[in-house]
Amino acid sequence: MGEENLIVCSRCAAVNRLLPGRNAEEGKCGKCHEPLFSGHPEDIDAANFDKQVSRGTVPVLVDVWAPWCGPCRMMAPAFEAAARELEPQVRLIKLNSDNEQAVANRLGIRGIPTMILFRAGSEIARTSGALTTSQIVSWTRDHLQRARA
Repeated sequence: MGEENLIVCSRCAAVNRLLPGRNAEEGKCGKCHEPLFSGHPEDIDAANFDKQVSRGTVPVLVDVWAPWCGPCRMMAPAFEAAARELEPQVRLIKLNSDNEQAVANRLGIRGIPTMILFRAGSEIARTSGALTTSQIVSWTRDHLQRARA
């Protein structure tokens, strides 16, 4: 019997239990009733970010970006396409560094776009610069596999 997963809703930040054997792609939030995974990375606030990283049992890939950043806007469709490939094994979220400056400072963001991969509350990898969908997917899977080894 597998372990239950804790999935943090990217819309309302409620922590949801997903029992073993249940299909995460069909799961809905117990609080807001929205799908737990939509294949669309939500732009979240600081409180939701902290819950995603600290409470969820699913690895989290965060794209730190800003609306004025050309490379960030260029990478946005690739990050969205990567969400459709990686979810529900990985939660993909976006963090606007202009709106959430304290979190960006805490993360030590020096350039954007920056992607950071978290697992079990800890950062396991980061990269800066715009990537294609296949690069995002490969980078994420490679680092998750290394973290398991």
